[in-house]
Amino acid sequence: MTERITRWSARRPGRCLAAWAVALGVAIALSGAFLSSALSGDEEVTSATESRRAYALQLERFPHGPREQREDVSEVVVVRSQRTTVDQRQFRKRVEGIAAELRRAGASQVTTFYKARERRLVSADRHATVLLVALGPQAEEDIERVVEVVRAADQRDGASVAITGEFTVDADLSKLGEEDLQNGELKFGLPAALIVLLVVFGAVMAGLIPLLLAIVSIVVALGLLALVGQAFPLSVFATNMLTGMGLALGIDYSLFMLSRYREERLQGRPKSDAIAAVGASASRAVLFSAIAFTLAMIGLLLVPSTIMRSLAAGAIVVALVSVAAAITLLPALLGLLGDRVNAGRLPFFGRAAERGESRVWSGAVRGVMAHPGLSLLLATTVLLAMAVPVLGLRSGEAGVETLPDRLPAKQGYLALNAAFPGETTDPVEIVIDGEVASPSVLSGIDSLERQLAREPLVGRPSLEESPARDLAILTVPIRGDALGEQAVEAVRELRSEHIPAAFSASDAEVLVTGDTAESIDVSDTMSSWLPIVFAFVLALSFLLLTIAFRSLVVAAKAIVVNLLSVAAAYGLLVLVFQEGVGNEVFGFSQVDTIESWVPLFLFAVLFGLSMDYHVFLLSRIRERFGETGDNSVAIGHGVGSTGRIITGAALIIVAVFSGFARGELVMFQQMGFGVAVALLLDATLVRLVLVPAAMQLLGARNWYLPAWLRWLPDVHVEGAASTPAKSR
Repeated sequence: MTERITRWSARRPGRCLAAWAVALGVAIALSGAFLSSALSGDEEVTSATESRRAYALQLERFPHGPREQREDVSEVVVVRSQRTTVDQRQFRKRVEGIAAELRRAGASQVTTFYKARERRLVSADRHATVLLVALGPQAEEDIERVVEVVRAADQRDGASVAITGEFTVDADLSKLGEEDLQNGELKFGLPAALIVLLVVFGAVMAGLIPLLLAIVSIVVALGLLALVGQAFPLSVFATNMLTGMGLALGIDYSLFMLSRYREERLQGRPKSDAIAAVGASASRAVLFSAIAFTLAMIGLLLVPSTIMRSLAAGAIVVALVSVAAAITLLPALLGLLGDRVNAGRLPFFGRAAERGESRVWSGAVRGVMAHPGLSLLLATTVLLAMAVPVLGLRSGEAGVETLPDRLPAKQGYLALNAAFPGETTDPVEIVIDGEVASPSVLSGIDSLERQLAREPLVGRPSLEESPARDLAILTVPIRGDALGEQAVEAVRELRSEHIPAAFSASDAEVLVTGDTAESIDVSDTMSSWLPIVFAFVLALSFLLLTIAFRSLVVAAKAIVVNLLSVAAAYGLLVLVFQEGVGNEVFGFSQVDTIESWVPLFLFAVLFGLSMDYHVFLLSRIRERFGETGDNSVAIGHGVGSTGRIITGAALIIVAVFSGFARGELVMFQQMGFGVAVALLLDATLVRLVLVPAAMQLLGARNWYLPAWLRWLPDVHVEGAASTPAKSR
């Protein structure tokens, strides 16, 4: 199939290019019309977690009462003056003026001390006060104007004004995501990828073509993502994922196919035959790699999390478009350009690129195969040593403390903690579902309040009852970052020890919600789904590899070596971010936890991407083994002929994901670093040492397929003309 598609595209390049031009135009129109409305800053677990059940009870039992009104308060504005106090007319006039400006900017409700007369709204030294801000249904749009009001009011008349809260944090995260995309992926990833391509191909035109295909794939995929976003909500970070994976996969697929075309031409094949050979070999490997990657991403769609599904959706869409561009648009360009793909030949790199097998890689793999047992032992030991720190992995969510100090949400958080150390915008809410007036419930509440009074991390709790007195909510402020390690441990202890002890004599259901509880539920959900996604991806990968290479040994070995590189990446992630070993060298902050979705996402992405290299390498080894029947010759040829290409492809992905790591979002720093270091290990230590050493030791057993599985289809990923000379 791939050969027919490739031939058709090369023979009718005009039609193919016209079709892609139309696709580009439609995609640009769709992106402009629907993409912004398809994305939101909301990220949540969609399953029935404890925090979600508690929140649903609140909405059910307080349909029209004060609870619903108080739930609308999402932002806090802190006003502080060194010269005046809240009791002075000048201070009051300043605060009421800010409140009026906030209402004009879109706030549906602004509560001040002068209106509510609540002591908690004034600091202990009476030099600061807070304004409780509720936003309307267009909160995500209104927050920008509200923040601008705060910025304009800051330092006016000698008063400092700052804001923090749910939508302020979301807006800052979105802003950082856009900045990281522009500064990291586009300003760093693209130029770095181009440099690698020029070195690998040794020619300007050949280096530009994969980059062009990647850009086309990204634009078309963004249009498709806009349509997907109309069916279910997507996180704003889906675009970051789509762009990063578009650069990585779009370039990788083109790189594999273009290098095979140049190799066929160097061997003397006519242009049309060379393109057909690409369709019969490299195109098959690329298509199979895309299928494996897509299935790995489908595993993430199983997870009941909007951010996981959003990142997976972005990756899947761009993977499908990238493989379509590789097997249609690239052959069309080759049909038009022919040998002009080598235009702009670079002096030194051009000669190196024209050689068949890389001397460096061929020499290195000969050394590995001369001592396969020792090489296998050393490589495995190094990877396992890197993986050891994973035993201390703690997962959680990045709080406002991890944001740069220059952002409004972080400035507001610092101002709030300085003036109101016992207050927070994200309190813990204990929902008690039962007859509030019953002695057992009253006794439980009293016991819990006494216990909380002994906890240094929490502030004074406040109790609120539903109109029917069938639900009570105990609101407990948490000092510091609500998503910090101390707050998380306090809420876990509250759930597991304090609440069961206090309400042991009551049949009321007691649930905990709030940002801290939601973060715990997200982390626990990710942890519980990790083995499920592992099993799903590993099982499908094993099945696909068995079918592709008609070998149980090849499939099992691929699973093992990929797991080793993933484990090493996990270990280095913990070592750098949690333990702080070398974090300053990379410009990273030391944090308490690894973002809860990162390990799950890293596994799926790394497994999918490493399959690209594994399939490309094994297809060349199996192709030569089918021609010669000599295992050592096949391994040497496979590694020598693909080493430069695989290394180049890995360096491109490393460059792209290093763009994520260069950003200021801790979650993307962790993701970018994890992907970059894992693929660097995978393309060097794993592909150069581990795989060839294991294959050399196994010999002809590499291609073992029991007789009872001979009915499996023979798809010939390496090309229809070749079959193994030996099979046992």
